Amino acid sequence: MTLTLPAPAKLNLFLHITGRRADGYHELQTLFQLLDYGDELTFNSRSDSKIHLLTPMAGVANADNLVMRAALALQRHARQKSGAIHPGADISLVKRIPAGGGLGGGSSDAATTLLALNRLWQLDLSLSQLAAIGLPLGADIPVFIYGQTAWAEGIGERLTAVELAETWYLVLHPKCHVSTAEIFADKELTRDTPAITIRAFLGQGGKNSCQPVVEKHYPEVKKARQWLDNFSSASMTGTGACVFAKFDSEALARAVLAAKPGSWDGFVARGVNLSPAHTALKPF
Repeated sequence: MTLTLPAPAKLNLFLHITGRRADGYHELQTLFQLLDYGDELTFNSRSDSKIHLLTPMAGVANADNLVMRAALALQRHARQKSGAIHPGADISLVKRIPAGGGLGGGSSDAATTLLALNRLWQLDLSLSQLAAIGLPLGADIPVFIYGQTAWAEGIGERLTAVELAETWYLVLHPKCHVSTAEIFADKELTRDTPAITIRAFLGQGGKNSCQPVVEKHYPEVKKARQWLDNFSSASMTGTGACVFAKFDSEALARAVLAAKPGSWDGFVARGVNLSPAHTALKPF
């Protein structure tokens, strides 16, 4: 059996770092906005138990790729639960989401892998079980598993689904790779932003606590954000490097995209409340 599913990108409409736990993880608040743009993965079941990633990423060993790590984690879970040897898979990845851009590409790929192989291998695990398998691999993975635009707290794993107007976004990637670990370790990162409520954010907005630190170390991110700010209020997503702005129509967003400096990449996408991966799984 073959199964092809999208792995959507996300935006952090705001990101408040509210504290730091004893284990080093950061407490945060954010609103994850899912997009109808992202990567695509194809899964083919195998008769043996081997798992192969047929499209390795440059500079990333297969053993470190979140797709492989998620597939192996799910296979281990299934084996421990049943004691049986479970089948393997050949996996192909079409990569569109830039690495180190703050768009959740690796986490989304991992989540789609868990969703797809759960169906392909007929494991019948619940979304909460899949999220528990994915969380140790990345704090953003659960939001993609549950597949809903969501308010997040804790380290990003405590989720509350939120219905937002499905509007258009222009996302710019200034072609630099920002390390999340580097930003979270920076001594200048503010870790005491006051907590807010969903209602307060929807009424007055929020900020990205990581943005000043990223823009100090990566001037191209600041340059891209300031350029986009000329057309619509712009912000950085996650720990960068991508910046985004909301537009009233696809046509307006594409007109601005067409005018961007040639040194940056970019795309236009619609914000959605349900993950395209979940939509694609429904007919199966």
